[in-house]
Amino acid sequence: MKELEKYNIILASGSPRRQQFLKDLDIPFEIKLKSVDEDFPNHLNKEEIPEYLAKLKADAYDDLNENDIIITGDTIVWHKGRALNKAEHENEAYEMISSLQNSWHQVISAFCIKSKDKIIVKSDFTDVFFEELEEDDIWYYIRNYKPYDKAGAYGIQEWIGQIGISKIKGSYFNVMGLPTHLFYKTLKAFIKK
Repeated sequence: MKELEKYNIILASGSPRRQQFLKDLDIPFEIKLKSVDEDFPNHLNKEEIPEYLAKLKADAYDDLNENDIIITGDTIVWHKGRALNKAEHENEAYEMISSLQNSWHQVISAFCIKSKDKIIVKSDFTDVFFEELEEDDIWYYIRNYKPYDKAGAYGIQEWIGQIGISKIKGSYFNVMGLPTHLFYKTLKAFIKK
């Protein structure tokens, strides 16, 4: 996008997947990280959670220049009325993945685009079905892939996704952490206004 050349795009995300998405979209960017407490109010549900967290991360950047655009994101897995964020240890990862077997869950990814004078937050949903998994396979995945930086303790693009996920409804890239189709369209509209 030639029109992006006059902007300084800042990706405020340590996620290797979001960084790769921006590279793949041919969007020039730099990475700047600030530590943000990612707690959210208990009354939030579904997309309210990642949208709140994406905005919270963007709000940490209150010193933007005229041509700066900050991009943040957050992803949750929503299953049986609760959010599964990142697992802190292998037992929690095992519990999360085990709970997802033989059922559908929703992956909700939100992003926030912020400049000096405006801000927009959007999210997208993808339904994912996990087949029944053998206990040994779950432990193999956790111990070899250490999925502690991923919502729901799994990556669809990794080994567990290849052996366990049989159906999805919606964007595959959204499950990886960014609804690229929606993000690209939103970013183009954001810089034109």
